[in-house]
Amino acid sequence: MKDRNAIVLAGVILLAPLPAFAQFVSEAVTTEREMVVTAHPLATDAGAEALEKGGNAVDAMVAVQAVLGLVEPQSSGMGGGAFVVYFDAATGETTTFDGRETAPAAASETRFIGPDGEPLGFVDAWQSGLSAGVPGTPRLLEAMHDAHGRLPFGELLEPARELAANGFQISGRTSEQVAGLLARNPSCTDRLFFRDPVAFAYFTDGGTETCSAKPAGTLVTNPGYADLMGRLAETGADGFYEGPVAEAVAAAVAGDPHLPGDMTAADLAGYEVVEREPVCSEYRGYRVCGMGPPSSGAIAVGQILGILEGFDLGDAPLAPDVVHLFAQAGRLAFADRNLYVGDTGFVTVPVAGLLDEAYLAGRAALISRDGNDIGKAEAGTPPGTFDPAAPATPQPERGTSQVSIVDSFGNALSMTTTVESSFGNGVMVPGFGFLLNNELTDFSFRFEEDGRPIANRVQPGKRPRSSMSPTIVFDAEGEVFLVTGSPGGASIIGYTAQSIVNVIDFGLDPQQAIDVPHHQNRNGATNLEAPRPGVSAYDADALKAALEARGHEVEVGEMTSGLSVIKVDEGRLLGGADRRRDGTVGGR
Repeated sequence: MKDRNAIVLAGVILLAPLPAFAQFVSEAVTTEREMVVTAHPLATDAGAEALEKGGNAVDAMVAVQAVLGLVEPQSSGMGGGAFVVYFDAATGETTTFDGRETAPAAASETRFIGPDGEPLGFVDAWQSGLSAGVPGTPRLLEAMHDAHGRLPFGELLEPARELAANGFQISGRTSEQVAGLLARNPSCTDRLFFRDPVAFAYFTDGGTETCSAKPAGTLVTNPGYADLMGRLAETGADGFYEGPVAEAVAAAVAGDPHLPGDMTAADLAGYEVVEREPVCSEYRGYRVCGMGPPSSGAIAVGQILGILEGFDLGDAPLAPDVVHLFAQAGRLAFADRNLYVGDTGFVTVPVAGLLDEAYLAGRAALISRDGNDIGKAEAGTPPGTFDPAAPATPQPERGTSQVSIVDSFGNALSMTTTVESSFGNGVMVPGFGFLLNNELTDFSFRFEEDGRPIANRVQPGKRPRSSMSPTIVFDAEGEVFLVTGSPGGASIIGYTAQSIVNVIDFGLDPQQAIDVPHHQNRNGATNLEAPRPGVSAYDADALKAALEARGHEVEVGEMTSGLSVIKVDEGRLLGGADRRRDGTVGGR
């Protein structure tokens, strides 16, 4: 497997023609038959191996997710959830699978309201049993495999089981993120992050007075995770949602040493994956399909693109005019997102109205090129039916990963998978080696504003609103053109939309599209990515000044996307992986 990736990745070091936005841009990886892009080399290996054995995109996804949950636990895992957009070449149908976590049956609107009647601080809510939703990932893997898989389910879990049993090296990114959390709570005798002894022993040196993250390259084993993979191989997802694993999850939530939660084994036994119609929009002759509510991804990405449709963006991805227009489109999309979007099992979301061509043209008319429209945008009034609601205050989102796959059968899959914040809620389930999520902090902590209910308030059994934006783009003939998506919390929406614009409007290949410095606006300050020497050197100060001249409040800093992008190009596959993380491309 190492030799295969060495051959495939060799193309990454070649320099492509240099667009004006950067001094150094690497060329996309090219394969002829199939491709998988993930955030970690071991996960890419597992997916590529499944494809080589005759498996399809779903088989590769199962293998990839099982490994990611082990080697990139800060971002996704069996204790989390995911959204998948899937194109079935045999039927020509595109569908989406909702494996989002759900609130326990005992959850109430006041879940995150403290004794003083005010919302809890985010860290207190995050690092608690209250934040853990009922995991969806194991049931999602099984449901998709039952519907579309080719290889035996247990065989696909074997790479993860072997790595867990025999050992793997902790990555630099994992070690750095552990260190970052320890630094926020430096006393090892009075800690909040990794507060349970299982997670503390697994990720740190185990010191009693001072502690540190296990360094990159440390060989670790995870016997509990190996056991979990064996159980899933033998019994399917029931081995997670019933019996010892479910009981251990419920006990870990109820026994949280900071704030206990109320998830029960019955909540786990009742979890169901929901297959939904994709939410699709048009952009310059292409059809862009993604995940609808409870995700805001397809709506917000579609709104940004629909608003930009009426503007000529020219040929320079970082021209001040382009960045201004993209920021303003994002500002308007996020105003609508924060008011209208929630779980459609509980609230009425005007999906079609929010993507209506005439409505978006009206929103675009609010944008002036000279910046006179700068300021916090108000939500519009789209056509269609919706519930009276108050805007929600967005919560931080961080711990996520992206998987993009095209197989030799022509199927395509985009999956965004998560445990929510970095390392989920920080508690590792004893005996089974996986972290719990803190997905419920994606709900609004307040349940009403000025007497109006908030669409994304906590309710029992509800799925919290998400920014995850797994996306497949089709050309005018209905053929798969682009598979994309990213981690990055609420910034996922901007990262995904920008990758599409970079390919369609500026003609960049997937690696170039990823390497373009990021810019976006979530209805506040306009964010610019700091230059990354050797990858995307550009004059950030000049761009900042040009935007400030139009009235933007500009913040320059790190914007750590994790884009995984595949383009289908005249029978070839072109792939790009995000070097802001540990992404790699595999295939043949």
